[in-house]
Amino acid sequence: MRDWREQQCSGRRRADIEVLRMGFIGTVGLVLHPERTCAPTVETVVGWSRARGTKVLGLAAEVARIGCEAIPVGDEEMAAGADLLISLGGDGTMLRTMRLATRGHAPVLGVNVGRLGFLAEVDIPDLRGALDAVDAHRFTVEARSGVHARFGDVRETALNDVVLLRSPGHRSAVVAVRVQGEPFVSYTADAVVCATPTGSTAYSFSAGGPIVSPNAEGLLVTPVAPHAAFNRSVFLSSGERLDLEVLPPSGDLAVEADGLLVGHVSPGDSVEVTMVPAAARVVRLGHTTFYQRAQRKLRLTGSAEHG
Repeated sequence: MRDWREQQCSGRRRADIEVLRMGFIGTVGLVLHPERTCAPTVETVVGWSRARGTKVLGLAAEVARIGCEAIPVGDEEMAAGADLLISLGGDGTMLRTMRLATRGHAPVLGVNVGRLGFLAEVDIPDLRGALDAVDAHRFTVEARSGVHARFGDVRETALNDVVLLRSPGHRSAVVAVRVQGEPFVSYTADAVVCATPTGSTAYSFSAGGPIVSPNAEGLLVTPVAPHAAFNRSVFLSSGERLDLEVLPPSGDLAVEADGLLVGHVSPGDSVEVTMVPAAARVVRLGHTTFYQRAQRKLRLTGSAEHG
């Protein structure tokens, strides 16, 4: 990867959309669906790379599982060595790949394998054309913010959301939302979701939260099955400090980052949450917009029709 060039784009912030100029893709990193083999799709990437003298890396366990020609490496080597990361799977695989991307410099090309993915850019039949487009610089790179959680000795970054949720057999989550050090509102609920704009269409949306454009900068706090009078989401600016304090009436809570259990908190504990601008970048070819993908994935098309 030789150089980066930013392009100002119709009122969007420079950090949101970049044009990535690749003089040469020296190394491609593959991240695979945990169950599907994707063998023909992997071979498409390997064959395309072989023809261009490009090296292909794969995570060691995944390479061993499918027996492909990719060079087996660990997470850190993948993140540091790849010029382009390719996610072959659904939204879960895409999130894993984006989490890898936060440790390196490579943008992520999402290839949907199986059910319709919200985050992926192309379907399998379009993969070779997408690779050619990247090779010919016909694409943009869209920045996606992350959310960083800090509590005790735990430091964790997620691309969708950080969630405090009731542990089985324990009382509900009773959580105070503090903004800039001042108490704002308290939720009594099954869980409290702190989502990025990317994660606004995931757990937060299923709990009744709004859809937020990925070009927005901020954090969305949404209660799940709230038991109190105030049951609305709160959207905070990226520059505002957010603390989630577990109040004395609360039970013990699990903490998840992008659906992965990362720790537990108890009454008296606090989780400091901050936004990470441009934590990862995804390749966009201009075939669809965020709103078109939202319509398809969330089946919203009918709501936009009139007459």
